[in-house]
Amino acid sequence: MAPTVHVAAESSEQATKVVGLAAFDASGQLSPLAINRRRTGDDDVAIKVLYCGICHSDLHTIKNEWKDTIYPCVPGHEIAGAVTEVGASVTRFKAGDRVGVGCMVNSCQSCDRCAGGFENLCPGIVWTYNSVDLDGTVTYGGYSSNVVVHERFVVRFPDAMPLDQGAPLLCAGITVYSPMRRHGLDAPGKHVGVAGLGGLGHVAVKLARAFGARVTVVSSSPAKRREALDRLGADAFVLSSDAYEMKVIYSSIFSDQTQARGSFIGSYICDGVGVVHAGCGGHHGRHHQHGVREHSTDPAVGIAEAQRQDGAENKALVGSSIGGMRETEEMMELAARHGVAADVEVIGADYVNEAMERLARADVRYRFVIDIGNTLRDNAE
Repeated sequence: MAPTVHVAAESSEQATKVVGLAAFDASGQLSPLAINRRRTGDDDVAIKVLYCGICHSDLHTIKNEWKDTIYPCVPGHEIAGAVTEVGASVTRFKAGDRVGVGCMVNSCQSCDRCAGGFENLCPGIVWTYNSVDLDGTVTYGGYSSNVVVHERFVVRFPDAMPLDQGAPLLCAGITVYSPMRRHGLDAPGKHVGVAGLGGLGHVAVKLARAFGARVTVVSSSPAKRREALDRLGADAFVLSSDAYEMKVIYSSIFSDQTQARGSFIGSYICDGVGVVHAGCGGHHGRHHQHGVREHSTDPAVGIAEAQRQDGAENKALVGSSIGGMRETEEMMELAARHGVAADVEVIGADYVNEAMERLARADVRYRFVIDIGNTLRDNAE
């Protein structure tokens, strides 16, 4: 059993001891750990965690694949639970409310980006875990029994939204919703391409359909054809290995937009697996890049080539980093109205290491969610 570790910057009089699942080194093995949560401040919301989704970022972080992990590390930024206490200045929440917390728990709250609702772009952003908060303490995430978060970074769960299926929307959902909204694809008549049918991709299909868009799924797996068309309701499916069909469908996506709108925001490719399709599509297109596949031969070369070709044809390769709190609230409301939720496999806390191994093999459809409330024991050795 891993040793008990306490947050150095908090004294026992100022904090509440709770249980988390922590990685202690790059093996990524998760074990129970006693951690301290700060007392509920005037602007804080204390939350009993009931569910927490497992994002692929969690796996990268606990294994230190991005070379910035602060151990011990308690991951988790797809948090759903119930309010247990609110600070004296909190006005938006009360005890018993169903709420969620996504990828960030603080920011400077005073810069132009924060004022504009784009806290995710704040230079002083504090991530939900593996980050240093404004008081100098290291943040611990949602693989834990309780969290304490500034009111600004708490999202209300709509009544119609199941907590377990809604938790992944706080990362996967806002990651695809924000750029769709930002680039004008939240209206009927658009044609949205989704490259990669995984944790992000399947949510992107559902949200695009909620917007009334025509949806084409691009995947490297022939086995996902029926899933995309029959169950998720995509309009078309293309294998990424078919070079001819790839050019045809990209051209179709871009031309649908430019002919219908004459807009420079010509199309949207939700690239959940980090594939760069250089030279595809027509003019005035927009390719949205969520990431670069970890084991690409040379992703930087692929992106550079795509940018060179795109620039020659007045296309754009753009990126995105989650979304602001205002957008997150809008996304949750829209998802609830249209019955959009993640497809999840709910697991117990004692299965989390096996789940990480399966996630590394892409053996999940499409998101693991830990049943924290019922399965995380309340003591750590």
